[in-house]
Amino acid sequence: MAYPVVAIVGRPNVGKSTLFNRIAGERISIVEDTPGVTRDRIYAPAEWLGTEFRMIDTGGIDMGDEPFLSQITQQAEIAIDEADVIIFLVSAPEGITDADEKVAKILYRSKKPVVLAVNKADNPELRETVYDFYGLGFGDPYPVSGVHGLGLGDLLDAVIKEFPAKDGRPQDDSIRFSLIGRPNVGKSSLVNALLGEDRVIVSNIAGTTRDAIDTKFTADGTDFTMVDTAGIRKRGKVYENTERYSVMRAMRAIDDSDVVLMVMNAEEGIREQDKRVAGYAHEAGRGIIILVNKWDTLKKDNHTLSDFQNLIRAEFQYLSYAPILFVSAKTGQRLDQLPALIKRVSANHNQRVQSATLNDVIMDAIALNPTPSDNGKRLRVYYATQVAVAPPTFVVFVNDPQMMHFSYERFLENQIREHFDFEGTPLHLIERARK
Repeated sequence: MAYPVVAIVGRPNVGKSTLFNRIAGERISIVEDTPGVTRDRIYAPAEWLGTEFRMIDTGGIDMGDEPFLSQITQQAEIAIDEADVIIFLVSAPEGITDADEKVAKILYRSKKPVVLAVNKADNPELRETVYDFYGLGFGDPYPVSGVHGLGLGDLLDAVIKEFPAKDGRPQDDSIRFSLIGRPNVGKSSLVNALLGEDRVIVSNIAGTTRDAIDTKFTADGTDFTMVDTAGIRKRGKVYENTERYSVMRAMRAIDDSDVVLMVMNAEEGIREQDKRVAGYAHEAGRGIIILVNKWDTLKKDNHTLSDFQNLIRAEFQYLSYAPILFVSAKTGQRLDQLPALIKRVSANHNQRVQSATLNDVIMDAIALNPTPSDNGKRLRVYYATQVAVAPPTFVVFVNDPQMMHFSYERFLENQIREHFDFEGTPLHLIERARK
């Protein structure tokens, strides 16, 4: 599903990133104890009173050596373009500055809901100065402290009130997928190849983001919906070329997909941005397929394919479950295999396992590799059950969740994968103490 997006906008040094981290909380941290999982902090999940949304930190958007005014203008434009609600952040100790007024003028033209937050209002004297900020013309200013978390409840209450009505898109049985990856890896060419004459276009339906189009088509008797990505929806603005902006756009597409096709360029190999985007798709719990495009351009021998596979597995250890397909948008090589693969990954992503069968696998695994012990106390696993799909999520009841080491959890996950076909989907294991 697509979540509402909240952007924090303001001039430099008002505390945008501090407030961003405070609202996002612990969920922004890296959750995998595996090399190669990186997290781009420009975009993160957040929650308030049971309402989930996504945060954009425009302070993290690097415009290089752009002049000051040009930089904040471009950052504000990105927020206006992507956000449903904008938090305009100013600083209580400094009062209204010329830069604040320039940002305000940009936001006036956005016609997006703007909530004014006055940061660094850490004491009663500073909190009294917030009334001066009525002069910016955005209604009630909310005094907050990003460092100490003061006033965030009232601020987030105001933000949530401005969220758009929930998506009214009619539900269908189609499989929703998106193509993500760095610029120039061939996403647009793959889109065109997938929507060629051998595909039956059913309709174009309005997407969940402004001016986005989600394209429906049928292949091999299965209905698919291709979620809008930057590769489909090109724009001529300068910031389209900034690396972090590309990541941000990919992250929004991931949120609205069942299956994500992570596209790489065979000519260029693996780049750091590939890891950022793939890591987010993994943490978001989406089904994942790795597509290596432009495979036709490489000079190959008997070891080229296996060497490239080994490189991917080494660089993306946390995606060991993701199938790899070497394709060419230009020649159509192996693209005929893609619809069936997407369908299989989607089915695995929604697969349920009976509790009795699951527990047989878990107990056999424990007999093969006994649970760890600490100071004479041994981890005891009582039983397990699947509690959710998309991604498949399992609760394992134990005597002490703290004793479930990451390595043993990974062992249990691998045992589950050996007995059930979960190719292409991450698995979530949650340990709980049995009362």
